[in-house]
Amino acid sequence: MQALLFDFNGTLSLDEPLLCALYRELFTEAGRPLSEQEYYAHLAGLSDPEIVQAWLGRDDPELLDEFLRRYLVRAGDGSTVPEGVRGAVRHAAEKSRVGIVSGALRVEIETVVAGAGLDGTFDVIVAAEDAVHGKPDPEGYLRALQLLAVPSSRAAAFEDSPDGVGAAKAAGLYTIGVLGTVPPERLAHADEVAPRLDAVLVGRLLGAQRS
Repeated sequence: MQALLFDFNGTLSLDEPLLCALYRELFTEAGRPLSEQEYYAHLAGLSDPEIVQAWLGRDDPELLDEFLRRYLVRAGDGSTVPEGVRGAVRHAAEKSRVGIVSGALRVEIETVVAGAGLDGTFDVIVAAEDAVHGKPDPEGYLRALQLLAVPSSRAAAFEDSPDGVGAAKAAGLYTIGVLGTVPPERLAHADEVAPRLDAVLVGRLLGAQRS
């Protein structure tokens, strides 16, 4: 593999419980409460604007601004990125090109990455601002491959949600579904499902060859 591409929320940053809690707070304040089950069944994996549009049926820039403020306060120190994930990313960066493809805003990604001590590690970050269509559309992944000048047959992606897996597969990437956000059966269309993202998994993939 010449490149490894990582989803952000729930894959690099194990923050899906935080995202769920923040949206439950904000949607309750907006008069349309959200349950944990509803978040994981219908919203996990969507971009922030898509989550708001899907649940409230409208755009709400002020709510998104408040979400961003609260998210950065609670996750900006990098505490949502476990040491094992940091080690996996560093190992990947030593052996291949690495990138992030996410529906999160660039400021969210860059702040958490810096807080985790990984700033400067990634060759490319494709954030919400960089793609017109969010996952499961493959646009973000195709953009990352273009920027890296790496063919999809020589790249792999790590994802934690069905929409993310769908986007990576549609871009032609070997796709690893990482457990933690949804049950394994919802990641069944990935090429493989892994219990965690760690250096052992990364090392195996970097040694793999695809025809």
